[in-house]
Amino acid sequence: MLTIHAAPLVLPAGSAPGMDEPVVDGAVVVDGDRITAVEPYEDAVDSAPGARVRRWPGVLTPGLRQWHPLWLLRHCYHPDPREADELGEQPLWGERLAALGDLGETRWPGSVRRGVQRMLRYGTTAVASPGARFRDPLVATAVARSGLTVVGTTDAPGTLLGERPGLDPFAEGYDLRGTVHGPLTVGGRADLAVFDVPDETALRERGAVTCVATVLAGRLVYRAR
Repeated sequence: MLTIHAAPLVLPAGSAPGMDEPVVDGAVVVDGDRITAVEPYEDAVDSAPGARVRRWPGVLTPGLRQWHPLWLLRHCYHPDPREADELGEQPLWGERLAALGDLGETRWPGSVRRGVQRMLRYGTTAVASPGARFRDPLVATAVARSGLTVVGTTDAPGTLLGERPGLDPFAEGYDLRGTVHGPLTVGGRADLAVFDVPDETALRERGAVTCVATVLAGRLVYRAR
């Protein structure tokens, strides 16, 4: 089914020759799991009559890349919503993780699954690992089931920045081009993210916490309420 994802500003991030500039009142046309067009909204409607239209606020960008998924998923505990009153909602690591004791094989699988789902809330569509694969079976299974793309770690930063782990890929300090997994390319996989900010500068300042939608291989896997 054809879907048009439209936003006041589409940031192609070098999607194709001549398309390095933002597309004002732009749209990305998706057919199944592939992008068929990146163009002004009016052109998209003309080229894809009858398509479902999803109108989003802010900016639409390529999906983001998370450099540290293994660290975030196996060295952090992601509390269950039922534990929020006691443990909060942020990842627990270091001394707070140690205080939980042995999580065994009962709590870790749930934590890993929740961690993956929370990455999607930050516009993440790709995760990096040496050799573009995970040896940890819990992580490998959760990532495969989610549909996230696994990429290598070439050019990855050596350490996490800041005082605590962050699900926000912009925490590494990159601009948009350095944070996205790849460009919006006609014929490429439809991995998109939408952020409720007016432009790229605001996105870098406020971060991926402003994500309102994540599209993974054409599927809407996260939508802010």
